[in-house]
Amino acid sequence: MNATVATEYTRSKIHPKKFALGVACASILMMFAAFTSAYIVRQAAGNWLEFRLPDIFYINTLVILLSSATVHGSYLAFKRGKTQAYRVLLVFTLILGLAFLALQYQGWQALTSIGVELTTNPSGSFVYVISGVHAAHILGGIAALIVAIIHAFALTHKVTPARKLRFEMTLIYWHFVDFLWVYLLVFFTLQQS
Repeated sequence: MNATVATEYTRSKIHPKKFALGVACASILMMFAAFTSAYIVRQAAGNWLEFRLPDIFYINTLVILLSSATVHGSYLAFKRGKTQAYRVLLVFTLILGLAFLALQYQGWQALTSIGVELTTNPSGSFVYVISGVHAAHILGGIAALIVAIIHAFALTHKVTPARKLRFEMTLIYWHFVDFLWVYLLVFFTLQQS
């Protein structure tokens, strides 16, 4: 009878590593929610420089969204045993992630060229700090992508539970930082309206 009761209450359990990643992502999201809340509060206090984000930030968004598509395609190819597509799309994702960082730097330079520097006004400082902290999280994702690429090329293509879990965690984190950037860009754009 106890076995019957136990089976009635079984549920799909999340892997502890995925749970930890979810907690980390929730913590990161809360940090950025705090940043954007502080932005709104400080903006209402006055002495706020109004400026339009340079277009490079919008181009950058297309790059990061494309990287989400390529990493997802790589994951699907991995599961289906399509080694070439799995590897190539993973490398493209890394290239797009690095391109995002390079374009982010160009975005900061574009801000400087229109007179919005890190220490000029709180409005500019917020944009630099928020986008800079996001870029640091992208670096973490790039490190995970590099490890995934090493596994893709150094190991025989085999879908094992451990490798699938590792790839899923990389995928989840990469989608998360991509979503986070879209949220930040929409936030900055709406604040300019």
